Amino acid sequence: MGTKTEDETAETAETTETTETVADTEAHDASAEEAAEDAEAEAVEDSADEKAEEGPSGVGQGAGAVVSAALGLVSLTGGWIGTVASARESLIGQLETSSSSSVATMVKEGYGDAWQASALWAGLFALAALITGVVVLARPAFGAPGRPQAPWIKSVSWAGLSLGVIGLLLAVLKYTDVLLGLPAA
Repeated sequence: MGTKTEDETAETAETTETTETVADTEAHDASAEEAAEDAEAEAVEDSADEKAEEGPSGVGQGAGAVVSAALGLVSLTGGWIGTVASARESLIGQLETSSSSSVATMVKEGYGDAWQASALWAGLFALAALITGVVVLARPAFGAPGRPQAPWIKSVSWAGLSLGVIGLLLAVLKYTDVLLGLPAA
């Protein structure tokens, strides 16, 4: 019972070699998977480092461009602040004029000052749109060199700049009574 035959010894050696080969293969596969995971993790870290080195993503410039266009639009259509200022000036004009005042004085105090207050606020919104648009368009000159500005940011900035110019022109014309002046009484 203690003796083994040559065949049994050879079989045991083969089984041991097969077991060692399977274990080596599994260990090699596990180390290959770990190496692949390490390489993938390094690639993710490298891409994060590259993104950090690339500089700003342009989100602030895009937001500035949209704000510029919105301010330009408000300068053309009028805003809540301009409406409140206009109503306030109209009320003050009505309170300051007496019933014995001339019609021209009543029109100027009641409506003229309100019209100019509305034009003043429209002009301020237009000026803010102009300044914001210019800053967004000029930003790449002071930012990361070689990093181009996205085309949509330029387009929206130019739209805001254009709306600001038109709004400022209309506000000046409205304030000076060249455009839609008060009727002569």
